[in-house]
Amino acid sequence: MNTHRIDTSHASIAVSDTGGDGPVLLMIHGNSSCRQVFRNQLDGDIGQAFRCIAFDLPGHGESGDATDPERTYWMPGYAETAIEVMQALDIPAYAVLGWSLGGHIGLEMMSRSPALTGLMISGTPPFAATSESLDAGFKPSEHMGLAGQEVFTEQDVSDYAHSTCGENAPFEPFLLEAVARTDGRARRLMFERILAPEAADQQAIALASPVPLAIVNGEEDVFINNDFIAGLPYKNLWEDTVHRLPGIGHAPFWEVPETFDPYLRRFMAALQG
Repeated sequence: MNTHRIDTSHASIAVSDTGGDGPVLLMIHGNSSCRQVFRNQLDGDIGQAFRCIAFDLPGHGESGDATDPERTYWMPGYAETAIEVMQALDIPAYAVLGWSLGGHIGLEMMSRSPALTGLMISGTPPFAATSESLDAGFKPSEHMGLAGQEVFTEQDVSDYAHSTCGENAPFEPFLLEAVARTDGRARRLMFERILAPEAADQQAIALASPVPLAIVNGEEDVFINNDFIAGLPYKNLWEDTVHRLPGIGHAPFWEVPETFDPYLRRFMAALQG
């Protein structure tokens, strides 16, 4: 595993790269998390079969805070950061696995770069650019309000860390540390402009995706409306179904990698033809 930093126009970015000559998979974590959440894939069979690259978003993990928070801490800024990272690595084509906020970033990237060969999202409702669609895509769960809150108490840190990884998922100290470390401006600014007209219409992008779009969600995800996600008329949906894993929460790749990884492997194989 190679770990290094890449200087982008948004921030200094911490990157993990399994290396190798296999098909490339970029992994993008969620709000107030870090790249370590993909540890099971990076260190396991997925990391051996494919060149997996995971990075910490600006203001998250071991990456630096944004040099210009207003420019960086929203979907377009995060997408531009990801594209810059892959350009710096001289990788012209790659698939993306995006979790929660990472999935929204992946959809934004699709509208900005032809480099994506496929996108798998998990815990990511493709909402249209309206408040009604946004409300329909997410559930009013107990800790949902924290997702856009700038200042966290110690209790807020604990509540958000535990709820986002899933009630029955393994809990490790790094999950708590990632929430505590996150630049709170990243949460506030992202939610303040989540429906900004300058950002891509997430639902329009998902429905008309020019590359295969895979959706693998936990059935017991407390943040998202699975029925809303499954009911949309996608034109390029991988395996023609929204996969819903019974009994699993918001981060299936972390909670049950032994269940999730076969979907990811099958998706990557399908992209290779």
